[in-house]
Amino acid sequence: MAAMKVVRNLDLERYMGRWYEIACFPSRFQPKDGANTRATYTLDPDGAVKVLNETWTGGRRGHIEGTAFRADDAGDEAKLKVRFYVPPFLPVFPVTGDYWVLHVDDAYQYALVGQPSRNYLWILCRQPRMDEGVYNELVERAKEEGYDVSKLRRTPHPEPTPESQDAPKDGGLWWIKSLFGK
Repeated sequence: MAAMKVVRNLDLERYMGRWYEIACFPSRFQPKDGANTRATYTLDPDGAVKVLNETWTGGRRGHIEGTAFRADDAGDEAKLKVRFYVPPFLPVFPVTGDYWVLHVDDAYQYALVGQPSRNYLWILCRQPRMDEGVYNELVERAKEEGYDVSKLRRTPHPEPTPESQDAPKDGGLWWIKSLFGK
């Protein structure tokens, strides 16, 4: 299979902020019935990126915090590594994964993110809703990169979008449930 085309010279400062998950490949690390899933990225002075992933299940907020960093400091490709400590309620074990930005538009409003095994894929947007034409373009781009796009699952974003500080926390239950495929 051909090598994936990865964004070159990603402007990390412009990439920071909140991104809403529009669609993804289902993962055992996320609840199957998660809604309003989003990621917030904050750039540290040392160049590392603080990562906050959030999702809501049954009105409760599940979240995990991690750190992202360039896989190759000398490279110009948007190949990052993301490290989380699990379980989130008792962070003990480091889990590191690839986070490759395959496409970002010129205005940094939507992105396609994957990784080399093609087992994970995310379509992200700065808003909880994405234009259907843009969505279809990103799906086509993923297909061109060798992804089985039939596995994509749309992420629901019911109104109103919740705020983190207002939501009751689930205490990490989503993570335990995910181990059992719930």
